[in-house]
Amino acid sequence: MTSREGAAMAVAAAGWRLSEEQEAFRRLTRQLAETHIAPRAREYDRTGEFPWDVVQLFREQDLFSLCIPEAYGGAGTDLLTLAVVIEELARVDATASLILAVQELGSLPIILGGDEAQKRRWLPPLATGERLAAFALTEPEAGSDAAAIRTRATRRGDRWVLEGTKRFITNGSVADVVVVFATVDPSLGHRGVTAFVVEKGTPGFSVSRVEEKMGLHASPTAELVFDGCEVPLDHRLGGEGEGFKIAMMTLDRSRPGVAAQALGIAQGALDYAVGYLKERRQFGKALAEFQGLQFMVADMATQVEAARQLLYHACRLIHEHGYGRLPAEINRYAAMAKLFCSDVAMRVTTDAVQLLGGYGYVKEHPVERMMRDAKITQIYEGTNQIQRLVIARSLLG
Repeated sequence: MTSREGAAMAVAAAGWRLSEEQEAFRRLTRQLAETHIAPRAREYDRTGEFPWDVVQLFREQDLFSLCIPEAYGGAGTDLLTLAVVIEELARVDATASLILAVQELGSLPIILGGDEAQKRRWLPPLATGERLAAFALTEPEAGSDAAAIRTRATRRGDRWVLEGTKRFITNGSVADVVVVFATVDPSLGHRGVTAFVVEKGTPGFSVSRVEEKMGLHASPTAELVFDGCEVPLDHRLGGEGEGFKIAMMTLDRSRPGVAAQALGIAQGALDYAVGYLKERRQFGKALAEFQGLQFMVADMATQVEAARQLLYHACRLIHEHGYGRLPAEINRYAAMAKLFCSDVAMRVTTDAVQLLGGYGYVKEHPVERMMRDAKITQIYEGTNQIQRLVIARSLLG
């Protein structure tokens, strides 16, 4: 047995009970979500307007600090606590949970690849939520094949000049700080990818469009254009050619956030369906009394709880390794959590719509929104096909 395998077994043996502090975070977040976010979730979805009031709420409640180490003004909470908070937010509104998850996603490259001066410059305002972050890796011709990016970075004197387009960038149109991945030489493949911080308002940086999507209507998904965009030399994170490593290390740690979002969506759909079955009557009795529907609910609840256990286990394992590069046997748990939780979210929300019958298909009830929102969790931050590749390769070598 290797030392890493022993550490993994030790974490598993520690049990699955949340600490008192983590339970307190769950209670407080649930109260916050049900009181301030749930009543407006349907309106966010209808208008598609970015919920700045939720951003302000998160600022007031210091939730953005959860993503940032204490040394840079954050709360320095562990990954499991952050996952619990994202889960509870997603239980009522996936868009609200994504605001926090993307703040982590955009901050991680700075935490992982930035020098001390860069961390002290950009992380404190991200910790307060004064500034929002985004992560710009995907391009029109480089999605799952992240190493195929064509956005070009050319050094000219004391500046880097960026040329290219990024696609499907969550919060790209509202972020103040965007981590952009570009190549210094396309012929180098992943070895040419380099990371840069581009601030809102930089000349040559613009938003060309915001996508109209199936779900997550209030979360802007933007196309970003870099046309002669000049950034100072000290805006590069890490060395030349280290961007791909920074991106992959980031995704290894951010995927549990997507898993937590998916888990929360599934839990919210299950909760609503259970409540509906208890109240709705057909053929002279409550729907909850029909055995066929009971079987469906039992399967949904079992899948949700299995997803939760896998996610929490993955969070504990990743947290044990800090901000270093994750070994393959730990990295695969991030992939498994993202894969399983998102697949469960899609199955459970679809079943929730089915349980409500015609009412599940109309916007009066939230399960149709939850089903639409669940789909993207199987796609972004690495499609579930890519997750299966990661898992298989870690096992097979």
